[in-house]
Amino acid sequence: MIADAPTARRRPWHWRTLDTAAGGLAVDLSLYAVSTIFAAITAVTSTLLPHRAWGAVAAVGYLVATLAVLTQLLLRRHHPTARLVGLGARWTITGLTWAGTALLPLLWQSIERANGRTDRAQEEVLVVEHAGSRLLEHGTPYLGPDAIAALPPGEQLLGYTPYQPGMAMFGLPRALTDTWWTDSRVWFAVGTALALTLAVTALRTTPATALPAPAAHRRDSALLRGVQAATVLPICALTLATGGDDLPVLALCLLALALAAAGRPGRAGLAVGLAGALKLFAWPVALVLIVWGLTRRAGTRVAAGAIGLPVAALIPAILVDRDALTENVLRFPLGHGLVTSPAQSPFPGYLIATALPAGRLVAAALLVAAGAAIAVRLARRPPRTAVATALICGYGLLAAIALMPSTRFGYLLYPMALLTWAPALHRPVDTPATPLPDLPARTTSV
Repeated sequence: MIADAPTARRRPWHWRTLDTAAGGLAVDLSLYAVSTIFAAITAVTSTLLPHRAWGAVAAVGYLVATLAVLTQLLLRRHHPTARLVGLGARWTITGLTWAGTALLPLLWQSIERANGRTDRAQEEVLVVEHAGSRLLEHGTPYLGPDAIAALPPGEQLLGYTPYQPGMAMFGLPRALTDTWWTDSRVWFAVGTALALTLAVTALRTTPATALPAPAAHRRDSALLRGVQAATVLPICALTLATGGDDLPVLALCLLALALAAAGRPGRAGLAVGLAGALKLFAWPVALVLIVWGLTRRAGTRVAAGAIGLPVAALIPAILVDRDALTENVLRFPLGHGLVTSPAQSPFPGYLIATALPAGRLVAAALLVAAGAAIAVRLARRPPRTAVATALICGYGLLAAIALMPSTRFGYLLYPMALLTWAPALHRPVDTPATPLPDLPARTTSV
């Protein structure tokens, strides 16, 4: 079972000893070295051309980061207190690595695509940009079933927009002008960077000078590791550079958890509501956050944003063309569209659905059973801390991804980032599970 605050105080994180080895540099070295190998293999073996192009650039970026950390380790042996081996230097390397392994490949592919290359973007990029154009012209990002059926067979898949209406906003720049900086991936990156910056700021609301030095260092080290999991981890860097639609959703979920840890339930609800207006993957996180809010007598404040924003985004699409919304957001993801989703990674749910008689029903039953188990856990032991909330979300999404009949390997970025983010949410000075006053003296809340 997942521990709440009292248990978390008694039991240190199991991986803390490893994570702090050589001042955190040991894990940094492993991360960048393994990522170098992954990117190099992707560049040589991937059957997806945007992935191969990413690997060719990212392998160099990860290799440079690996050599930089090796230099830090050598310097640390002789000068263990030098600034170049400290936390600030690790943050710098992380930022530069994200620039070299995600942003540089993204910009490179965007420019090549603007110059006529047709193999420099995944289908998600085209889908989002088409959704933006339809939103601008027709008031809804969705095509109806008749319009999709009228498309040539090879284009029907691209006619679907299996996202929430808010995702089309990232495609609006391309609808206005056709150039490299209107590529939807550029705006995915902007949204991701902004959300993560706000999350880091929220988690640093307790000044380091107000904490004992060891507590401040542990907080900032855990925060760095969480940021690495959402940026330089290959599954995240690859996704942002080639497709990108999942990264702003993930970053907004992390922002919501950071605001919850900072004791700002209303703002947490708004952040996860924005994520839910983009993609369904944020809805389970919103549900768990609402339960967390109930333990602080702030459930209404969380729910106002977590439920209100996705509903507000859906209303215009419902009014313009309800059947088109249903076809794209419900029928297609459930496997009842005119074409089948290509999301077919070999996880247990997919293997069960394809190998067993009535396999889809079996996989669906297992998925429902997992959801019921999580619901019972929430009812019997609701999360009272942001740490417990993140852990429930992470393990819950991991179970869902494993059991869904149609899924992608790339979706693992959600549970991996959420579980790594959890230690960064631990407050050095625990706050009581009571609501914040309406007009606090030192902090503000929504």
